[in-house]
Amino acid sequence: METLAAAAPARSFFPSFLLLACGTLVAALLGAAHWLGLFYQLVHKVDKASIQHGGENVAAVLRAHGVRFLFTLVGGHISPLLVACEKIGIRVVDTRHEVTAVFAADAVARLTGTVGVAAVTAGPGLTNTVTAVKNAQIAQSPVLLLGGAASTLLQNRGALQAIDQMSLFRPLCKFCASVRRVRDIVPTLRLAMAAAQSGTPGPVFVELPIDVLYPYFMVQKEMVPTKPPKGLMGRVVSWYLENHLANLFAGAWEPQPEGPLPLDIPQASPQQVQRCMEILSRAKRPLIVLGSQALLPPTPADRLRAAVETLGIPCFLGGMARGLLGRNHPLHIRQNRSAALKKADVVLLAGAVCDFRLSYGRVLSRSSKIIIVNRNRKEMLLNSDMFWKPQEAVQGDVGSFVVKLVEGLKGQTWASDWAEELREADRQKEQAFREKALTPVAQHLNPVRVLQLVEETLPDNSILVVDGGDFVGTAAHLVQSRGPLRWLDPGAFGTLGVGAGFALGAKLCRPDAEVWCLFGDGAFGYSLIEFDTFVRHKIPVIALIGNDAGWTQISREQVPCLGSNVACGLAYTDYHKAAMGLGAQGVLLSREKEDQVVEVLHDAQQQCRDGHPVVVNILIGRTDFRDGSIAV
Repeated sequence: METLAAAAPARSFFPSFLLLACGTLVAALLGAAHWLGLFYQLVHKVDKASIQHGGENVAAVLRAHGVRFLFTLVGGHISPLLVACEKIGIRVVDTRHEVTAVFAADAVARLTGTVGVAAVTAGPGLTNTVTAVKNAQIAQSPVLLLGGAASTLLQNRGALQAIDQMSLFRPLCKFCASVRRVRDIVPTLRLAMAAAQSGTPGPVFVELPIDVLYPYFMVQKEMVPTKPPKGLMGRVVSWYLENHLANLFAGAWEPQPEGPLPLDIPQASPQQVQRCMEILSRAKRPLIVLGSQALLPPTPADRLRAAVETLGIPCFLGGMARGLLGRNHPLHIRQNRSAALKKADVVLLAGAVCDFRLSYGRVLSRSSKIIIVNRNRKEMLLNSDMFWKPQEAVQGDVGSFVVKLVEGLKGQTWASDWAEELREADRQKEQAFREKALTPVAQHLNPVRVLQLVEETLPDNSILVVDGGDFVGTAAHLVQSRGPLRWLDPGAFGTLGVGAGFALGAKLCRPDAEVWCLFGDGAFGYSLIEFDTFVRHKIPVIALIGNDAGWTQISREQVPCLGSNVACGLAYTDYHKAAMGLGAQGVLLSREKEDQVVEVLHDAQQQCRDGHPVVVNILIGRTDFRDGSIAV
């Protein structure tokens, strides 16, 4: 009896084990079939006769999102998408360096409020864009970077220009995806475009392997052996390749939605707006600092301007908010920001953050009530654990918040003597600038005087692109943006080399505007070759180079601190002649033409109106205008 009782569990164990083993095997087979796309291929067939290609899917999504320009440097990995974009009317603009293509896309994003798009080839083509992508991330620009890649089958097998591109761009981008099948191109790009504009805007990256872009017959030729394989292993490999090809193209040309997905834009709650209204209503010396985020969609610039004017609070404007109030507006305070912030009893930081530009928050008075509004919570609270504390921290869209604030504070007024005090400090500082402009320099032209004349010459429809250190830093005090979204600088990353790309994107977006680029001579070295791009694509811009033969912003501190000018010296190079060699117009402006500066600038404008890019090489001397400014 004991033997029979012991045998019973054993007999019941084997059927259970067999059932489990069979279930596991079936699950594994089903999983493998799904991974190989066998189920999908039962329903969605491959059109082997089609000459369509994945590049056409890319172009269709871009067109559906209103993309007008695609910036690129050509490479075989991405040729199909370039051809497809050109075919449907998207203007393809090729540059001489991939970084310029991304900078141009960044400019388009900032000026239009849409996504700027660049496409570059695999490997070194993509690595060349890293600086521009990081700049877009820090500047919060919605840029879509399309990158070529090795075939899906050849990745990690030593293919030409094949690297782990996803690991490279994940830290730089809000969204990264690698498309593995042609049918996934459309939904992946729609997600990427929405991600770029939602929340805190920023760059996104989509990797497009070469076999998802080219047509079926070409991929088949490269992927599947022409001769029948021999042996069992050869047949298995051949079946795998044919199945991979079929899964790559199954359902590729079936209709899919191509248009924009809804965006997720954070908004301040009514309770937060109400609390901020109460704080401002009790202020005696309120002050606003507006940053680039204030100009993001959905609030139009003219509506934001009207709100700021209605509010009637003195303000400082930075980044893309420069020019919001036009020139010489009584509410726009331009100088002595640190002193003004110390005196204010309520400060509204609207899209501005407490990084190095506000001395990490130390420039704010401990007795002031601080309201900060930002889409990005981490940036909003930067250094608030050390040097400053917000009375109200509002995570939401800046422009919408300001409009709501004004709606609740209509009729509120503040003492006029506060604004007049700030304006008087402005006038005193500007008088000091005028005196510096008249101070003789040891050689060449006084840069302060030159920039004052530039300020007097700039037309109302101009867009300013600034790229440099000392010369551009001086210009920031002297040259005013003529309106909102008419000033382009790199942003907090302080990147040199943005000039040509920003100018390219700006002129394409605003063909009727005069695009003026203010370059330091060091920074111009990055952009010089792109005058070939301007000439080839008939894009007239004006470049003014403040040529003082050196990296002066660095030298200004390095020499007195460390006693050496090593690596800071350049030459008074004939940049205008180099530009002429590329087909542009070039002019030298030196002390011999000191009384002809305005005339030379007007001649450059006329050349530009005639369709020519122009480089004005301005030889300048050294001044003490920027003594004490930071370089690190």
